[in-house]
Amino acid sequence: MAKPVQVEVWNPNGKYRVVSTKPMPGTRWINLLIEQDCRVEICTEKKTILSVEDIVALIGDKCDGVIGQLTEDWGEVLFSALSRAGGKAFSNMAVGYNNVDVNAANKYGIAVGNTPGVLTETTAELAASLSLAAARRIVEADEFMRAGHYDGWLPNLFVGNLLKGQTVGVIGAGRIGSAYARMMVEGFKMNLIYFDLYQSTRLEKFVTAYGEFLKANGEVPVTWRRASSMDEVLREADVISLHPVLDKTTFHLVNKESLKAMKKDAILINCSRGPVIDEAALVEHLKENPMFRVGLDVFEDEPYMKPGLADMKNAIIVPHIASASKWTREGMATLAALNVLGKIKQYPVWADPNRVEPFLDENAPPPAASPSIVNAKALELPVSKL
Repeated sequence: MAKPVQVEVWNPNGKYRVVSTKPMPGTRWINLLIEQDCRVEICTEKKTILSVEDIVALIGDKCDGVIGQLTEDWGEVLFSALSRAGGKAFSNMAVGYNNVDVNAANKYGIAVGNTPGVLTETTAELAASLSLAAARRIVEADEFMRAGHYDGWLPNLFVGNLLKGQTVGVIGAGRIGSAYARMMVEGFKMNLIYFDLYQSTRLEKFVTAYGEFLKANGEVPVTWRRASSMDEVLREADVISLHPVLDKTTFHLVNKESLKAMKKDAILINCSRGPVIDEAALVEHLKENPMFRVGLDVFEDEPYMKPGLADMKNAIIVPHIASASKWTREGMATLAALNVLGKIKQYPVWADPNRVEPFLDENAPPPAASPSIVNAKALELPVSKL
């Protein structure tokens, strides 16, 4: 028998039992569930990552839905346990769901939710922050100051890269990649080269219009170009930000060979998925090329790093915080809770999961719909006409 786990209970007499495997930011998500007669149980175990056994114990004998995290292994064991407990829904508090076996969820008729639409600007902002920090060697300089090494201005002290007029490369020009590109083009007057299987017409129009604005004001216009391959972006850009989906075509997209093809003083940013970079090859490249810099929010074997990465002064490494703004994290909690609630209440699925503003308006009740169910078609769930 699984060992009981510690929980905090809200609205103990609620009709529907909803479990959250972690405390989540804000209280709106809790209140929205309580208002719809849900008993909310929040796991308060002092563990960063819950085991499958822990979550089975949380689910127990009766559970209508679970809000979980991308660090958890949601497969056959957990979906069968949730199904036995009468559960109908699970939602990641994340846009990604690589940790979820959707086929297993389909087998048990369990809806799988995620939280897109709320992370776009926040993630793009972190990618832009890492780009600037790497270009101007901000983390190195901060450590230098804190160590008491500064004894006066020097001409060569922490000389970095000027972004203005350089080329920013974006691999994956979806919502986040395009938002990042706009920030770098407009913020630093960089030229753009991007690769995506689909043409990003809106992004191209934005860069064209901004270029015309600069030209009309007597400045050098920015330009854009859609590359024919990912390798073309890696070869030609001064700053490269990775925003692809993770599949067999992008696994180790950045490897020993592609790193050699990049500029010696290039800057590489990854706020997407860790395995798109061969991390061991990256460590060797950083050792051999001290002017090459990298900013990483995700890692190949997260939460672990490949040996040597933490020692690299030309690497900025942060702990998967791309979505860590207060507004975004509270919004993610709200969307995840409403995904579960929507299935419990048999609401239809929201037609456009990227247009989530109506669910996040604290001054109005949310629509009677699940914001984003990734297996809605497989389960033949109805789509909202709202």
